[in-house]
Amino acid sequence: MLDPKDWAAFRALLHEAADDAVAYLEHVRERPAWEAMPEGVIAGLSEPMPRDPMPLDDVYAEFVRSIFPYSSGNIHPRFFGWVQGTGTPTGVLADMLAATMNPNVGGRNHGAVFVERAVLRWFCDLFGFPEGASGVMTVGTSAANLIAVLVARQRALPNVRETGVFSERGRLMGYASTATHGCVRRAFEVAGLGSASLRVLPTDSLHRIDPAIVKRAIDEDRAQGRVPFMIVGNAGTVDVGAIDPLAELADLAAAEDAWFHVDGAFGATAVMSPLLAPRFAGIERADSIAFDFHKWLQVPYDAGCLIVRDGELHRSTFASSPNYLTRMPRGLASAQPWLTDFTLDLSRGFRALKVWFTIKEFGSLALGRAMEENVRQAKLLADLIDADAALELLAPVSLNVVCFRFRRPGMSEAELDAFNDELVIGLQESGEAVTSSTTIGGRRAIRICIVNQRTTDDDIVRTLDALRRLAAF
Repeated sequence: MLDPKDWAAFRALLHEAADDAVAYLEHVRERPAWEAMPEGVIAGLSEPMPRDPMPLDDVYAEFVRSIFPYSSGNIHPRFFGWVQGTGTPTGVLADMLAATMNPNVGGRNHGAVFVERAVLRWFCDLFGFPEGASGVMTVGTSAANLIAVLVARQRALPNVRETGVFSERGRLMGYASTATHGCVRRAFEVAGLGSASLRVLPTDSLHRIDPAIVKRAIDEDRAQGRVPFMIVGNAGTVDVGAIDPLAELADLAAAEDAWFHVDGAFGATAVMSPLLAPRFAGIERADSIAFDFHKWLQVPYDAGCLIVRDGELHRSTFASSPNYLTRMPRGLASAQPWLTDFTLDLSRGFRALKVWFTIKEFGSLALGRAMEENVRQAKLLADLIDADAALELLAPVSLNVVCFRFRRPGMSEAELDAFNDELVIGLQESGEAVTSSTTIGGRRAIRICIVNQRTTDDDIVRTLDALRRLAAF
């Protein structure tokens, strides 16, 4: 009933859409890095739900006119706002094929399940996790961090699924730095532990957590009858890209019998680079690692991941066997364990295919070299800032994130904050480039995060020059 009545016409439209998509990617440099949607276009998209059918050609024409030109800009080579990957043309192909197959990857015996298992095995091996480790793909690292908190909670409270988080042992406590992404605090809240169960600790001059401070906090909590159960380390903080001392945190977690989790949203995959991998020493000792494919690995949104050292503990955190999910030794309902046994979802899309395509086409070494290039470009930008008396670096450049501001003699700190925020907005509205804003040490910063595989050195220079022109007015 819902299939095309004219397959030839549908094929022609699909070819037209493919041509438009290729042109969109091929000529990305010729468009603004970002363009605000006109009010009239926004109003047009606010129409009531259609009751009657519309020719598909007309639906596609409306998309080309009202939606296609107004992306968030993250595929543009001068998009440096937030940590958003670009995707690749190959990802477009993979997403189309995944949508064509349209499988539910919650479990059962079919190709998509085995592709996800293969991808998870690759990354367990990459991070040095042992046989018996597990993993699951997610919408992103926020969801992966939540799953990690739930697995760590299961370890600390083996009966939590039946009795809830109430325990005679005392309040469970986790430890993270002020630089840790807010989704970790939210995970503690969603897990029923409450944000008061997460001790948020200060960082050092390099924006890293100090294991000695974590140790003192653990001792204080034990003295108060609380139960330390989880330490969170960062493999690339969201603000400045700092890497916590992962090996020292692993030592501390082992000594305190605490779960050691690494939030490696964008940074962890840099272990693909032999040049960058030593910076992440100790990550291989984590109990769990959360990271995204859709950031520095250039896989289209959305594609996150969690891997867990203890696969059986991971499974026991979620697995259940209702009658309608009866497993069989053969047939479609076989191939245990099912991926739904390791996550919150039963209905799961075929995210793994675009990861599989990306890794197969480029290989880990080429992807690692692309990350090395972004790190080199961040160092180039930092050098340009250091050479300009009107500019000030606000944080050390650890990986691919550069935080800085323009200085203006005679301006108060509040005025400088407002001035630099206005530069960020003005740059976005110009369409020349996109940066973001953050606060470092109480001062507003212009933040440039380089994860784009299309970015050249000239794009770095052009962006800084555009900011200088705006600052001159």
